[in-house]
Amino acid sequence: MRREDLLVQTLVDLADNLVDDFDVVELFTLLADRSVDVLDVAAAGLMLVAPEGGLRVMASSSEALHLVELVEVQAEEGPCLDCYRTGEPVTIADLTTADDRWPHFAPVARAAGFRSAHAMPMRLRQSVIGALNLFNDVPGALDDADLLAARALADVATIAILQHRAVRDAHIVNEQLQHALNNRIVIEQAKGVLAERAGIEVDVAFTRMRTYARNGNLRLVDVAREVIDNTVDTRLLDT
Repeated sequence: MRREDLLVQTLVDLADNLVDDFDVVELFTLLADRSVDVLDVAAAGLMLVAPEGGLRVMASSSEALHLVELVEVQAEEGPCLDCYRTGEPVTIADLTTADDRWPHFAPVARAAGFRSAHAMPMRLRQSVIGALNLFNDVPGALDDADLLAARALADVATIAILQHRAVRDAHIVNEQLQHALNNRIVIEQAKGVLAERAGIEVDVAFTRMRTYARNGNLRLVDVAREVIDNTVDTRLLDT
């Protein structure tokens, strides 16, 4: 599929999440994975502000990026943090030049194999609820077409989150984000459980759970709970 067609399909898929049976974790995962495909970056992740304040990692396209984003949150520095605080895109074309700006984050990102970083705000008008992280394994900035596509992905996902079930009250939005965060914790636990149980990498464990959920028309968090409770036949996850 051409990249332009994939972008259009992704925007449609994100908009399709505006239904009654809205799976916010699947939306986040779809946004991260499709950002990699559409924008031709090495990895993508999503952070959202939690109800109690501060950003939380909600989705990562790879385990390597997930660990980098956790460092970003813990150190309170990095492209996603700056993007969220300013509400503006952040681009670092060469992470070797970012040590002064992000002394804790930049070396960790480079050690994970990333050489450039970009962040797009998850924003609707003046409301900023998080940021979309984009990392590449080569230096260089995104071109204008990719920046426009990245903004479109972030904007549509933001609208889907804020408009789900006609949500306009900030309290209800916070409840949704807290629910998503709780689900994400369950999924992260299940990834580790399955990886240890099956003797596989954590990335592979997540892919198996997600494929199993999709094939069975199940919610990912429900499959994760079954993995943790050891009530699912793990051989079915070997896809």
